[in-house]
Amino acid sequence: MTKYIFVTGGVLSSLGKGITAASVGTLLKHAGKNVGMLKIDPYINVDPGTMSPLEHGEVFVTKDGAETDLDIGNYERFLDKSFLKASNFTTGQVYLSVIERERAGGYLGQTIQVVPHIVGEIVKRIKEAGEGHDILVVELGGTVGDIEGLPFMEAIRQMKHDDEVAGTFFVHVTLIPYIKAAGEMKSKPTQHSVQELRRIGITPQMIIARSENPLPKTFKKKLAMSCDVTPDSVIEALDAASIYDVPMSFLRQNILKPIAKELELGEVIPDMEEWDNLVKKIVQPKGKVVIGFVGKYLALKESYKSLTEALIHAGAHLDSRVEICWVDSEEIEERGAEALLSDCDGILVAGGFGNRGVEGKIQAIEYARVSKVPYLGICLGMQLALVEYARNVLGLENANSVEFDENTTSPMIYLIDNFLDQSGGMQLRTHQSPMGGTLRLGEYPCDTKEGSLLRQAYDGQKTIYERHRHRYEANPAYRQQLEDAGMIVTGESNGLIETVEIQGHPWFLGVQFHPEFTSRLQTPNPSILAFVNASLNAQ
Repeated sequence: MTKYIFVTGGVLSSLGKGITAASVGTLLKHAGKNVGMLKIDPYINVDPGTMSPLEHGEVFVTKDGAETDLDIGNYERFLDKSFLKASNFTTGQVYLSVIERERAGGYLGQTIQVVPHIVGEIVKRIKEAGEGHDILVVELGGTVGDIEGLPFMEAIRQMKHDDEVAGTFFVHVTLIPYIKAAGEMKSKPTQHSVQELRRIGITPQMIIARSENPLPKTFKKKLAMSCDVTPDSVIEALDAASIYDVPMSFLRQNILKPIAKELELGEVIPDMEEWDNLVKKIVQPKGKVVIGFVGKYLALKESYKSLTEALIHAGAHLDSRVEICWVDSEEIEERGAEALLSDCDGILVAGGFGNRGVEGKIQAIEYARVSKVPYLGICLGMQLALVEYARNVLGLENANSVEFDENTTSPMIYLIDNFLDQSGGMQLRTHQSPMGGTLRLGEYPCDTKEGSLLRQAYDGQKTIYERHRHRYEANPAYRQQLEDAGMIVTGESNGLIETVEIQGHPWFLGVQFHPEFTSRLQTPNPSILAFVNASLNAQ
């Protein structure tokens, strides 16, 4: 049977529950345990797929095509493991499934209530996520006391007494504020948060104390006493130079000792030597490279979380700091690409939806092509590379994507009517189809071309597997014209154009997939690693 570690948050949001959960999972995995991860989101949206990146941050796509919370990305990056759609569910999914079952007569005429039906569905989903694992680390989104989180709190409370559960351990992440005028830390917000948990029926067994300053021994003892935990179960979570140093910080504080004791795990000694070496290269690298990051969701950097982390992974393996020069594509439209990108060693144009800032991205691509600067275009960044090449090399002045101009006479990017979905079935896409239901999502194979930068980056692999999140495709009608003019298709997936490169350019690669979704600290994505390496060598 599976054992469960539940991570809750108190006082306020954004304290780092996701990094805490990922760090605990990482340490247990490196100690030889089979660890699963689960994020529960209390919002009523079915998934974050149709939510604005500025509202919620990045949408992370799993191998099996689920649009999930960005914390699933943290789990994969930390544990170097792919998680599936069962690793994230929302209030919306829970209520939807219960209502659908009720409509189909599945409850035999019962009155449907939060307890037991909604709570029962939550428990069922948690157990399903835990199947096949020694330990499941469960992160509850939101903050203790939130109305929308109460059914989830009740569910994990009930699991303490479930005969099908081998053991439970409750971790509470909370804020320790420092009052500058008084010159002291305050434990009262944490005490109140723990009291609220107890009122619900949950007694936390460990406190992760988020603080800007180290906790004095006397303060830790006071916190342990007032929260009814052992002194070795109060763990400092100070601001770290890198999020990847958090597991090492926890390990130095023997975080696994009380967990192992309560869950009867025996001796757990994680082997973190390789991890530690990579973290040192992130914190104190030998080299530096500047990447011009052209995007349009720059008001919230979390919109590009996986991509910025992937650059950090590549830098760690190349012992170089990847310095990101954030460039708003709309600003390029006003000031020109050279003014904003001339000091960059490499240029990356990220994905996105909608017409805003597109012309600025095209100008950035032209600058990278003409100036021979290493270039990586991801998703929309690849599609716009085709548009730019068609306009400025093929002479097709009106070249565009039908996403931005339905009536373009040169549709380089179009919406195909039928395509094979992630499970191999045929799907129909039209302009009127719901956006969330017409995306190509999840992992697809890509056949690489011999002698290409792509195949070289992936160490000679003939077929690679990468994840997608897009609606429009490159139009094969223009393939011959593009190739005759020097833009070569170097990757294909079931007849669809996946990657393009430019002959004679030092390093120019456009990819339809999102390579950042498969990048981890210990195994960086090959195409991003190759791009950063090319940028380093171009200095």
